[in-house]
Amino acid sequence: MEIQAHLIEARVLPRYLGLDGARVTPLGRGLVNQTYLVSRGQARFVLQRMNPVFSAAVNDNIDVVTRRLADLGMATPRLVPAGDGLLSVDLGGQAGVWRLQTYVDGVSFDVVASLGQARAAGGLVARFHRALDGIDREFSGIRPGVHDTALHLARLREALDARRDHRLYRDVNALAADLFAAVGDLPPLPGLLPCVCHGDPKLNNILFAGREPPAAEQAVCLIDLDTVGPMALAHELGDAWRSWCNRSPEDASQARFDVEVFRASFEGFHDALGRTLGADERRACLHGVEWISLELAVRFAADALLESYFGWARERYPGRGEHNLARARGQWALHRAVCATRGERARILEI
Repeated sequence: MEIQAHLIEARVLPRYLGLDGARVTPLGRGLVNQTYLVSRGQARFVLQRMNPVFSAAVNDNIDVVTRRLADLGMATPRLVPAGDGLLSVDLGGQAGVWRLQTYVDGVSFDVVASLGQARAAGGLVARFHRALDGIDREFSGIRPGVHDTALHLARLREALDARRDHRLYRDVNALAADLFAAVGDLPPLPGLLPCVCHGDPKLNNILFAGREPPAAEQAVCLIDLDTVGPMALAHELGDAWRSWCNRSPEDASQARFDVEVFRASFEGFHDALGRTLGADERRACLHGVEWISLELAVRFAADALLESYFGWARERYPGRGEHNLARARGQWALHRAVCATRGERARILEI
């Protein structure tokens, strides 16, 4: 942190008007971007060093989307231009690309605290979708193949071929056999047109008004908008339910899918959407979380060998590979738990 703090103080903050000498502290536990709280007097901002997997062009997407949200009266973080008017600061090389956003007051949760909170989360995602419906924007810098399951399966096979001498190869190979077999057991997703989605609506990307009820059941806004853009509804809601309904930590060896959280959040989404979902949309809701949990298990398994993408908890694991193997096993456990509830979820969705 000391080297990073010096970099921020010497090269990042001077690029923004009025922030020289601001206080900088780490913020959150994000796996991708490095995030800091910047405080100067009563003013607060969120500073992020963007992960190289994201193009600086995604900031243009974020700017357009958050303008639309703000115009419609929705709370949202807004990008703060640097002194030269650009939406990010590129320091070059290892120093990275940085951006500054307005701070939105609120708290995040790693685990759903109540059914009321689940309902509120679903409602917020629906309002977000409604607000961006029909937005005239050619999204740029979007990462291709984010939810291309076949691509992720191929990457896992390539990792298994290339990293046979890896310390975790035997464990990953055994898990991979189960993952490859599970793909053939899943029904295909309906061929729906994509809609403009958040792209990563896990629970801790939602801010709530407070830590305790009733504030904890008031969803304020979605944050971390790097992934905003066109996406299949199955992937958007599947990723949400993967996060919201799992009552175990992501890297726990056992998982339990909470059908009541699914019910409450779907009702919140459907009520706030303002229209009735069609039959294909309901089937997308049914099977999306099954595909997403399996897909993420595949991605974690590949990175257990490649050790190149996901962050990891150094205080709990000896290496990036060990943490990602634990996550892969956790998502595989979640996938099995999700599939076991298919009948219950189908009744909730009235399929």
